[in-house]
Amino acid sequence: MFSSTAKFITLILAGLFINLLGFSQVSELESKDETLRKGIHILKKYFYEGSNWYVTQPSVKNDVRGLIHFIEDQPVDSIIKNLNNTFYNKERYVIRLPENVSDSLSVPGYYPNIYVERDIRNIDVNLQEYYRNKKIIVPPELISNLDERLNLVPEGKGIQLFVDSVYMIPESLQIPDVIPDSLLNSPEDFKELIRKDSIRSRYIEQKRIVYNDSITSVYVNSVISNIRKQEFDEDFNYRVKNLTDSVKINNYEILKLYNDSVVTAVNDSIFAVLKSLSEYADFIDTTQISIINLRGDSTNIFFQKGRERFERVWLKNEQNDSLSVLVKNTGKRSMQMLIDDGVTFSRYKPKETKVFDFKTLEKNFGEFTKVGKSYEIETPWRIGGNGALGFTQTYLQNWKKGGQSSIAMLMVLKGFANYSQADGKIKWDNGVEIRNGWIHPGGKGSETQKNDDKFEFTSRFSVSAFKQWYYSAEFNFETQFFKGFKYPTEDHPDPISAFMAPSRTYIKLGLEYNPNKNFSMLFSPFTLKNIYVRDTVLIDQTKFGVAPNRKSFWEPGLNADLRFKKNITDDISYQTKYKMFINYVEPFRKFDINWENLLIVRLNDYFNIRLMVHFVYDDDVLFPVYDDNDVQIGEESKLQIKELMTIGFAYKINRKVMKSKRIR
Repeated sequence: MFSSTAKFITLILAGLFINLLGFSQVSELESKDETLRKGIHILKKYFYEGSNWYVTQPSVKNDVRGLIHFIEDQPVDSIIKNLNNTFYNKERYVIRLPENVSDSLSVPGYYPNIYVERDIRNIDVNLQEYYRNKKIIVPPELISNLDERLNLVPEGKGIQLFVDSVYMIPESLQIPDVIPDSLLNSPEDFKELIRKDSIRSRYIEQKRIVYNDSITSVYVNSVISNIRKQEFDEDFNYRVKNLTDSVKINNYEILKLYNDSVVTAVNDSIFAVLKSLSEYADFIDTTQISIINLRGDSTNIFFQKGRERFERVWLKNEQNDSLSVLVKNTGKRSMQMLIDDGVTFSRYKPKETKVFDFKTLEKNFGEFTKVGKSYEIETPWRIGGNGALGFTQTYLQNWKKGGQSSIAMLMVLKGFANYSQADGKIKWDNGVEIRNGWIHPGGKGSETQKNDDKFEFTSRFSVSAFKQWYYSAEFNFETQFFKGFKYPTEDHPDPISAFMAPSRTYIKLGLEYNPNKNFSMLFSPFTLKNIYVRDTVLIDQTKFGVAPNRKSFWEPGLNADLRFKKNITDDISYQTKYKMFINYVEPFRKFDINWENLLIVRLNDYFNIRLMVHFVYDDDVLFPVYDDNDVQIGEESKLQIKELMTIGFAYKINRKVMKSKRIR
């Protein structure tokens, strides 16, 4: 089952294979060039970075890239031999995971997400209608002992409702607190008083019953509503889970069958292209060797399939005797040597035969057995970096559950330029990190707030000491770009930080342990730390340990840096950076800790999830301390914690600085 894209690729590959085997007689050279161009374009699509196709064997990947490089730039003879082994073993060259099928919506049987959302809406509407009309049975235990549960008014205590002003006694039933003697002395008036009191008692009892019934009704309706909602939620979640699970299973099976057929077709096409390009490369490749006689005279011999060449070589010995040898190539990797029919020995006087040390020719023997590449890429520098940009936006209007609209942005940029000698004796690592994040909460009078701001530059120069240890010197500088406030700014109008206020500088000398590219530990017993506040009028420098009449201070100490990176899976990686500084002047009281933890989950080539947890403890940074009455009673250092999680765009660069050099 092929999509239009897969069919188009198959047609191109089939046409390429036919053209390479046919060697059309009409415009043969132009046809070959066009065929090679198309073939190389197809191979680059599957064997270079940035695609959804994964190569099964790294060695095949390198050989195919070498073949492409050979066609475009330089001969690589061993590549053809390695690829020939894969032809006989019928290996798979590339694979693709079913979830990376880009045209999944066009695959018959695939159930798109828009249909799933439609089905979920239908489930919601149908269940709402069903549970709206469903009779709910309330468990007896929820409506038992209502007198105690609801604090109902007991019989004979209804007058309390009128005392608490829940109800008012009509004026016609009101009885004075003190009965006049005139009413007691008049039988008729006394009877009327007794009758009014009886009616008043019945009225109070009726109101008590009405009150208890209303409280009970509200409670029972609330219980029924909660039960109805709970049953609806359970039924809805169960139906949605069944739907999504069945769709996932169906889509995976559909895409797996479709993807397997496409992968098979693509590998068959790659096999045909590689076989044709290998045969063509082997045919046009030319190898050159030089034969040098004892006098230093050289003769160049060219080897190529399908073309014979003859060259005459004059061999010499210590007596300067000459022997003519005819050298003929019999293919690309073999030659035939013939002595001329007419051989002349020219010797004017006898000469003593000398013992010749043939080891002096070993430097030339290599030219017969080893043919270097035409070009070699050399550079000790590697540059790169990565960047991430994430946004979070929430909008609420008439939201009964409460909340607040907001929008947040976080940008992270990292770059490096590293120098490393081929023998690993000297290396120089340089890195820059820039982080900036802002959040704007909704609501009237809200203000944009800074939640992350960092600029850090690190340069470390290392010389090999022994095994995997290096003598290292490091310069580290850190500050922020923008002013920082204690929000809301209406209550705290003055900034608490700004650009170069403060800045931290470390100069370190020590030993670095660097067994691999994922782990590094620097132990520097000779470290100088500098805290500098550029604007002491705007920023209170005493909050960072600087004396009131100064802008900066230096302190010596011991520093330890640890960096570790681990790829948990192909798409999940963890990075940590730990720094610790201990002051030599007060080693048991003054110390700094800076620990960053970063978890990156790769969603695809351009989007990922980043979770960062940052711990900082600096004894020079002071925070106010308050008593129970919110009165400041002093200042002390505290552990600082920051956690950020972003989902957004990410891009990564990692490459060598290229330099071409001609190899003889």
